[in-house]
Amino acid sequence: SLTAQDVEQALRMENIEAPGGRIVRGPTEVGVRTLGRVEEVPEFNNIIVKNVAGSPIRIRDIGHAEDSTEERRSFANYRGKPAIVMEIRRQTGTNTVQVVDGIKARVAMLRRIMPPGVQIDEVKDQATYIRNSVKSLEEHLVLGSLLASMIVWLFIRNWRTVLISSIAIPTSVITTFTLIRAMDFTLNSMTLLGLTLAVGIVIDDAIIVLENIYRYMEEKGMAPMEAAILGTKEIGLAVMATTLSLLAVFMPIGFMGGIVGRFMSSFGFTSGFAIAVSLLVSFTIVPMLSSRFLKVKAHPAGAPHKSSKDSGVFRFLDIWYTRMLMWAMAHRKTIVAISVLVACTTIPLGMIVGKNFIPADDRSEFAINMRAPEGSTLAATLTIAERIARDLRALPQVETTLTTIGQTTGGFGSVSLGSGNRANIYIRLKPIDQRKESQPQMMLKARELLKGYPPELKTAVVQAGGPTGGQSDVQFLLAGPDLDQLDKYSRAMMVKMRDIPHIADIDSSLTFGQPELRVEIDRQRAADLGVRVSDIATALNTLLAGQIVSTFPAAGEEYNVRLRASNNFRTRVEALSQLTVATNRQGWVPLDQVVHLKPNTAPSSIGRSDRQRLVQLSANVLPGGSQGVLIQQMNQIAKELNMAPGYGTALQGTSKELGRAAYNFGIAFALTVIFMYIVLAAQFESFIHPLTILLTLPIAIPFGILSLVMTGQTINLYSALGMLLLFGIVKKNAILQIDHTNGLRATGMNLYDAIIQANRDRLRPILMTTTALVAGMMPLVLSTGDGAATNRSIGVLVVGGQSLCLLLTLLAVPVFYSIFDDMSRFRVFRWMSGSARPPLPLEGGEHA
Repeated sequence: SLTAQDVEQALRMENIEAPGGRIVRGPTEVGVRTLGRVEEVPEFNNIIVKNVAGSPIRIRDIGHAEDSTEERRSFANYRGKPAIVMEIRRQTGTNTVQVVDGIKARVAMLRRIMPPGVQIDEVKDQATYIRNSVKSLEEHLVLGSLLASMIVWLFIRNWRTVLISSIAIPTSVITTFTLIRAMDFTLNSMTLLGLTLAVGIVIDDAIIVLENIYRYMEEKGMAPMEAAILGTKEIGLAVMATTLSLLAVFMPIGFMGGIVGRFMSSFGFTSGFAIAVSLLVSFTIVPMLSSRFLKVKAHPAGAPHKSSKDSGVFRFLDIWYTRMLMWAMAHRKTIVAISVLVACTTIPLGMIVGKNFIPADDRSEFAINMRAPEGSTLAATLTIAERIARDLRALPQVETTLTTIGQTTGGFGSVSLGSGNRANIYIRLKPIDQRKESQPQMMLKARELLKGYPPELKTAVVQAGGPTGGQSDVQFLLAGPDLDQLDKYSRAMMVKMRDIPHIADIDSSLTFGQPELRVEIDRQRAADLGVRVSDIATALNTLLAGQIVSTFPAAGEEYNVRLRASNNFRTRVEALSQLTVATNRQGWVPLDQVVHLKPNTAPSSIGRSDRQRLVQLSANVLPGGSQGVLIQQMNQIAKELNMAPGYGTALQGTSKELGRAAYNFGIAFALTVIFMYIVLAAQFESFIHPLTILLTLPIAIPFGILSLVMTGQTINLYSALGMLLLFGIVKKNAILQIDHTNGLRATGMNLYDAIIQANRDRLRPILMTTTALVAGMMPLVLSTGDGAATNRSIGVLVVGGQSLCLLLTLLAVPVFYSIFDDMSRFRVFRWMSGSARPPLPLEGGEHA
């Protein structure tokens, strides 16, 4: 006649320790504490549950107490052996490398006191990737600086100019550390990437000023002091305009929003400060050193004067560029048509190139998220997962594996707590320099290996680290009120998704088939017998799931006391009918008197958001595919389903961030163009010249995208950053051309001769700055270590775009300048020229 509630109440009341008030004895006060705790496990068996007919019924009469462990709900295997996984995360604001070093020091102490047969291994260490990528960027920074400095020697052949210009790089970089400290940044991959990219830029201002000073000394025979003053004064406006317009590129990056802004903020401020310092260096240190240290090679008396421009290579380039420039000025319509055609190719090239959130970097690790058939036990899931891990460990490129089942492992993959049919296999590869195959190739091998397992086994091969660690490339949501209808839509979408090229690991979060036993209550019979629905639920919860009713102290620790039915009454459906339920009539009834037990299946999980049910469709992109294209095609498939009102779609994870990144970069692009126009208009005191300069941007974009297509890269977070950087670099050449042209025209030279002479004079500094930029970024383009994909993505676009569009911009800018000058003859455009005087006529143009 006992119920589970009787046993629960007895355990709660007979195993207790509580204060019982206070007794006053004279001037003192004594506290009273009731000590009724059970001290030994066997004593639980002696607890009286109830007295029936004068006879006590004890725990041992209806069951037994045992000292055991909780039911296993998770498991971990490391290299095929049982293991315990401990994840340690740093606090916000702390340094990852410092935290890891501290942990390793403590682990080294623990290893000395561990018992035989137990060992501590480091499975995943984020500091290793950080150290390698930072070391790689430091090498690129030094190598890029040396290469950029050597460019000065190739064009001027004077070691003094090399030394003077080289000072700009360390001065700008070291001074930038002040901002990094003031902004509480660290030397990480983003700040070091900003410094590495700035190497080819910060030396540009010094090269331009130094080349002009050297030209004054060499061609006009001026003394170093006079040449330093006049040469810097002449080129000062152009240098200031180029630097300020570059700052207009990097400042919007520093204030970008969203997750993209979190990544790029330190990059924007670091690069912007380095460029601002380079302006001060070019206006102070470079002229000072030139006036004191620079010397021009003396020529014997009576010998013909030979300048550094008379060298074989530059002489050849000067002759051919002059001829092409004259031809372009004589065929302005052709140059305009070519420029328009090139700009129009942006659309088809943009459709061809892939679009991803971040580039696929080789981090020497990846993971496999696995879901066994619903209802699979922990042991069955472990057997399958460990078999897959054993097959992977047989590959020569794999260093180790860690299998986790039914536990949250955010650092290795994504596994739900308590899901006995879900597992994650973390695979650590050998270092990059010790294997021939890349991480993407190994991930393809893993997918081929998984094809040998039954299709009921759902798997996904994902990145294990970085911003997208453990997540699928695309996460597509279907939302609506009815779960069955959502299941219908999701299945229809999954069928069509299989036809999309470069797609893998298609899966749905809505999976039916989870075995369950439904308890359907006969309410009328339960009311007749005096059984409440809550009593049925309480009895099942206590006897099946188990109820923590008390605690037990042992060896200074507190252990839970859990009440539940014996194993043979919890593992068989037939035995459930023998469970008893209390009634309000001082009795009990068997469970099968008031309920019907029906086996059934149910979804393993149901997602909800904003009062709507959700189904998540996930997929990964194979090498050569595009995350953006996949999202676009999935949106088209969902549109073709013609879903009923009340149902909709959304994106999640990196898929959602991809759209946000495009929006934030769109704002950054717009602000960059606006700020550059404002800066240039203020510098040139004209509304037309900034338009001439900014027309180089649509010409450069297709060449930047073309370089991505030619090298197999995609448009992503970093290549979009490279596009912004390309904007700031391309227009520097146009500024030099237009500024010098205006200067020559101010002396009375006609338009045509001023254009030809100005572009010839500025050809060498343009080639020097462009080549220095390319040389400074070549280490990024050719890098192969950790973080190489990120570096290559931004380096390829800048180097390729600047190199490919150089010739066209050198010819198009003078043509556009002359066209806008012709337009300023009309009164309606005259106010935009910034001058009230009529423009000088174009002489010697068409017949030249």
